[in-house]
Amino acid sequence: MQAQKENFSDLLNEFMQDSRTFEGKVVKGTIINIYNDMATIDIGMKSEGRVPLKEITGRAGMHEAKVGDRIEVYVERLEDRHGEAMLSVEKARREASWNLLEDALVTGAHIDGVIFGRVKGGFAVDLDGVIAFLPGSQVDIRPIRDLAPLMNIVQPFKILKMDKSRSNIVVSRRSVLEESRAEARTELVANLSEGQVVAGVVKNITDYGAFIDLGGVDGLLHVTDISWRRINHPNEVLKVGETIDVQVIRYNKDTQRISLGMKQLESDPWQNIDLQYKPGQKVVGKVTNITDYGAFVELQPAIEGLIYVTEMSWTKKNLHPGKILTVGQEVEVVVLVVDLSKRRISLGLKQCMENPWQKLVEDHPLGSIFEGVIKNVTEFGLFVGINEQLDGMVHINDISWEETTEETLKQFTKGQMIKVKVLDIDPEKERVSLGVKQVSGADPLADAFSSIKKGDVVTCSVTAIDDKGMEVKLTNGLNGYIKKADIAKERNEQRVDRFAVGEKIDAKVLVVEKASRKVSLSIKAREMDEEKEALSTYGSSDSGATLGDILGTALNKAKSKKSEADSAAKEVKKATTAEDTEETEDEKPKKKAAATKKKAAEDADSE
Repeated sequence: MQAQKENFSDLLNEFMQDSRTFEGKVVKGTIINIYNDMATIDIGMKSEGRVPLKEITGRAGMHEAKVGDRIEVYVERLEDRHGEAMLSVEKARREASWNLLEDALVTGAHIDGVIFGRVKGGFAVDLDGVIAFLPGSQVDIRPIRDLAPLMNIVQPFKILKMDKSRSNIVVSRRSVLEESRAEARTELVANLSEGQVVAGVVKNITDYGAFIDLGGVDGLLHVTDISWRRINHPNEVLKVGETIDVQVIRYNKDTQRISLGMKQLESDPWQNIDLQYKPGQKVVGKVTNITDYGAFVELQPAIEGLIYVTEMSWTKKNLHPGKILTVGQEVEVVVLVVDLSKRRISLGLKQCMENPWQKLVEDHPLGSIFEGVIKNVTEFGLFVGINEQLDGMVHINDISWEETTEETLKQFTKGQMIKVKVLDIDPEKERVSLGVKQVSGADPLADAFSSIKKGDVVTCSVTAIDDKGMEVKLTNGLNGYIKKADIAKERNEQRVDRFAVGEKIDAKVLVVEKASRKVSLSIKAREMDEEKEALSTYGSSDSGATLGDILGTALNKAKSKKSEADSAAKEVKKATTAEDTEETEDEKPKKKAAATKKKAAEDADSE
């Protein structure tokens, strides 16, 4: 009996010793039962152990689990407080994985893993039981806004560095993509050609287009090549990560720049568009865009026309298009020009409305008189309403025949009804000239203005004197003005104090302005004309002689002729006296000569 006890004790010690060697080791076990989310595993000891089913299948279900499967487990303890073995499939797998990971780091081989969570600075990756760190910069070649599609799926990674003692592993998904991208790029570039249709992924979107990843190489899809219709921004059609078909428009092998197009895969809507739209045709469209110079109207998908700002209104040409139209508004327009070569259609909005200028000419022709409301009073005239759309202007000079000052405007107020006459209509400049004074009849001073012209010398009376000159009234009733500089030729004589109100003077007409009813005169110009006339009569002034010198010379010549005449008269008298005393045949010739001299003297006196 004692011997049996000793044998049992030895066997128990031997078993316990063998059991302790199991703890901390990886052993083979068999799944004998699966219940709910737990699997029961027999490792050949007196008790089985249980492990969570997800430890066997992995985070992404990389492994299957069924009864009878032989799997490796890590023995933490042979018995817990419930008498069950404490087993771990993850630790067993981790132990095996570390060896594989060390080999992958040396060889540079890729290792499969699953991104299962976000951590500070990056993400956590399950490498078949070993938790690794994936930095945010190593997730992809380009920044990714939405990482959800990459979570919880098996994908390859490259080990950058690892430290088993610290359980630290850093992996990269970007390195794997760059390697595959380089291979794909080489193959793609070798086979790429213009006109080729390829599939690509929208990589990035900008204001001017989108960059498309063709699988190792990027191409630019310009905004104008996305669609035949107007695109304000590429994000109206595209979104990042979307797969699209594009056509290679241009490919530069030297710079490896690739230009792509989407609209080229569709038929050109502009073909034969000139057969659908003819000048003068009325069509209905929708306003798609408004700019400072006009509005774009979509006539049909991908076909737009432009209403230039000058074609929007007959009367509001300086108004911003946004004040007339709104985006999305349906409008009726008239086709003006179809330019197929430039792919442009010019449209008109005002042509669908009645032309107020044409109606104005019909209702209020030149010379007609009508009654209108004063819309505004300004310092230069009145604005009078003609109809609901048009106003005309009465200039201050066309208000009264007599007064043309600001005081004239004070008798008019906004809203007042007045009669006006149509003087001029200019549709291009959008101007209608009206007159108030013309309603009463012709200008009462029209004959007076017709009786004088520039260059006439007229007599006038001084009516007022100021520092700048003199106001005068002409004999025909017109008012005139003589500037201070036009009072005299000599500067020292240009003084207004030389004249008095009421004094009559002669002056030369310089300017006759019928519109402003002004006559400008000059005494100086009259004096200069008189001097020129004298110079032409008595001699030239080329020698520098003045008018006084020339007149003095003329007087001296006259005195010399008179002296010669006096001498001739004395000789005649002597001859007469001798004749009375004695007359001989010899003295007759002397008398005849004396008579000739007398006649010469008389001729001199007459000169």
